[in-house]
This record gives sequence, structure tokens and C-alpha cells, in this order.
Amino acid sequence: MAKSVTQYVCQACGRVAASYMGKCPQCGSFNSMVEEVIREAAPAKSGAGTRGLGGRTAPRSIGEITVEAEPRIPVPIGEFARVLGGGIVPGSIVLVGGDPGIGKSTLMLQMTLAMAGRKRVLYVSGEESERQIKMRADRLMGQNDSFPPGLFLVTETNLQTILEHVREVKPDLLIVDSIQTVYLPEFESSAGSVSQVRECSAQLRELAKAHGVSVFIIGHVTKEGAIAGPRVLEHIVDTVLYLEGDRFQAYRLLRSVKNRFGATAEVGVFEMRENGLAEVPNPSEVFLAERMVNVPGSAIAVTMEGTRPLLVEIQGLTSAAQFGNARRTPNGVDYNRLLMLAAVLTRRAGIKLAEQDIYVNVVGGMKIDEPAADLAVAAAIASSMKDLPVRADAVLIGEIGLAGELRLPGQMQTRLREAQKLGFKTAIVPKRLRKAEPWPENLKIWECRSVYEALEAAFALERREAPKGRQVA
Repeated sequence: MAKSVTQYVCQACGRVAASYMGKCPQCGSFNSMVEEVIREAAPAKSGAGTRGLGGRTAPRSIGEITVEAEPRIPVPIGEFARVLGGGIVPGSIVLVGGDPGIGKSTLMLQMTLAMAGRKRVLYVSGEESERQIKMRADRLMGQNDSFPPGLFLVTETNLQTILEHVREVKPDLLIVDSIQTVYLPEFESSAGSVSQVRECSAQLRELAKAHGVSVFIIGHVTKEGAIAGPRVLEHIVDTVLYLEGDRFQAYRLLRSVKNRFGATAEVGVFEMRENGLAEVPNPSEVFLAERMVNVPGSAIAVTMEGTRPLLVEIQGLTSAAQFGNARRTPNGVDYNRLLMLAAVLTRRAGIKLAEQDIYVNVVGGMKIDEPAADLAVAAAIASSMKDLPVRADAVLIGEIGLAGELRLPGQMQTRLREAQKLGFKTAIVPKRLRKAEPWPENLKIWECRSVYEALEAAFALERREAPKGRQVA
């Protein structure tokens, strides 16, 4: 006979405790321990079937395993296909997360409507009825009566019933919206708890690997921006996608943070419109469309998002501090990085910022994590402080060290070619200390060794003076 065990599980990190605790000792979350009753299954008899991705297995030599080239399932939405690595891998399981109202369900319904003409798709929703999903589909399709015949809708939260629907429909693509609403009846814990999310995701993974069904799971996020539930959920799936952006801005970024079948940190750009999310094929041009030229406090950085170079405008503003300590307010860049750059500008470039409030903003809602944008951030701050504009047709690329030196980031050729394609004529970059392939033609390159030289070059170009940096033909 199966025994019942009562345990307390932290809903933030998944730690299991025998008794209730007000604060989780592992992650420090308060009031996150939830009581769960687990029924231990009776031990299976010898020879009974085992649960696994393909039943009983036998070890084989790696040389005996044959790999057939299985083509990816093409996705009609180009930006979505880019983030996935070129298309959907049959039998893969993908987790899509994002803030409430950011557009996760809209994006997934758009994808299913575009693919249902060639593939059988089962859309399972635990949050909306079939009528509500149909209303959104009408808005996305523009009241088009000719809906694809391969799209099936169902509202269900019991995973056993969902698997029965899968056996009946035999879909090529399964959408589960969302994993926090799905439950297994043999567990007494509520839907969305750690044990429910972990077990339901594991069974969906087995479905994908054993039967070749591509599964997309929509997941809620916490107030810190992480996928709700234990991190084991992200380890179970093959790909983790985050839909980012400000709800009050039009642009959305679909970012890949884990991908077993493609490049990580890839990004797709969408624009939210009345009829859904529209692709933005050239995001650099969009981010720079409303830029004011020859205005102090503006600089152009070239950042890499996966394999795609993006040109973004970085704005800086300084003003005299009125009360107490000066403020440092970044939007789109790391706060600690901004503190370091302000200290380097004060000590190495002679720009006194101790009594200045500093505000830095990345236009378009972008978030830049790589240090290659350091020089552009420093130039925007110095431009506002000196009230001198940076030349409008110049891009600034480089990492700044504590000694004020400039370091060369990777993929410089790709960055410079993208800047040249968008009409920029000048690039201020760190000096190359090793031989490398030549710089792109028809682009003036100023190689600078320090941040002081780079700032002198940026402002001297505008005043038509001779900068200290070395120009490379």
C-alpha cells in the first residue's frame, strides 16, 4: 500500500523541508514554503515496464548510431525562426516566458495560425476559453473566415486529458498555455506548485522525445523577471525564450537564453500593432529613426545580440546635484557599469562628475549587457557635460578598463559593416595591437589607445580639429 508523506516545498527554488519555515534557508524567500502531500508509489515488480523516453534501452557504441538529417519545420515568421536557430526541431520542447500582457499568447497564436495550413497544431489553453481564443484569432486574421483547417483549440488543465487529446488529434505541434495552470490529479498540491510544474514538464518532455511532437510551453515569470517555479524547468526544456520589452513601448524583443539547436543570445525584434506582433527586419534603422543629430548627450553604439549587430542610440544627461549625494540613474545599461564609467571619466579623463547627477538611457527599450558599449556611454556622458555634440555620422565601439585604456571587442568586422550599411562614415575604435584583417573600405577608422584620446577624437571631429587618435585608411 502506498504511503502518504507531507513535506514543505519552496515555490521559489524548490527546496524540500520536513517542517514549515517562514524563510527559505536556500534562497531567502519569505512565506514561500507550501505544504504538499506526496503519495509514494508501491515498488514495481521485477520485469515491469519502466518509464523513460523510449522504453527499455540498451547501451550502444557511438559508432553504431546513425544520424539521419531531419529537416527543421519552417516557421513563416522570420524573426521567430531566427531565434529558434532556423526553424522548429521535430521533437523539441521550447519554453516561452515573459511579463504579463507582454504578448506571449498573441505571438504563439500568430505562429500557430501561420503554420496550421501545413501542420496539425493543437493549442491547449488553461486560462482562456475557445471563444476567447477565437476572438483573438479574428483580430489577428482581420475577420478572415478562411481559417486554417489544421488548428485545433481546447481548454483543459488536466494533463492526462491533454495527453488523450494528443493521441486523438496526433498533432505535429502542441502549445500549452500555460504550464502553471496544468496539473496531474495524482498530486494533491495545487496547479503551479513546484511538484506539479516539474512533473508536468517532465511528461511533456517524454511526449516530445518519444513521439516527435514539438511542444511549446508558455510560462509565467516572477516579479524579478525569472521563470516562475524551480530552475529545473529551464533544464528540462531544449530552448528557453524570453519576450522582453516595456508594456508602454511598441517594440518587443524575443531573446534566446538557452538553445540546444542554435546560437544562444539570439534576438528577434517585433512591433506590437492592432493586428498582433509585426516583424521588424531592420531594427537598427528603426531605433535610429527619430534620432536628433548634433545634439549634446547622444552617441551611437554597435552591440551584438547573438549573431546580429544592432545600432542603438545612447543618451546621456548630466545636471548639478541639488540634494546630498549625486544620483546615477541608468535605463538599459548595468548600474554598476555606469558607476565604473563615471569613476574612470573623473579620474582618467578629467571630467568632474562627483557633484553631477547622471542619467543614461538606451533608446527603444533595449538592454545592453556587453562592455562594447562602454565607449558610447562614456561619450554620451562627456558630451552632455561639455555641451559638445558627437559627430552625427560616427559610431563608437570599445570596452573601457579601469586604467582608462580601450580594449577591442569581438566581431569588429561585423559591427563596422553594419554601421557602414546604415550610412555612417566614421568609427572610433580601440587600437589594434595585433595584425588582423583590414578594416572595411569607405569607412574612416580612428584608432585610440585610451578613453581620453577617443573623447578628444569624437569632439575634435565635430570642430574639424586634428584629434590625437590615429586615422587608419
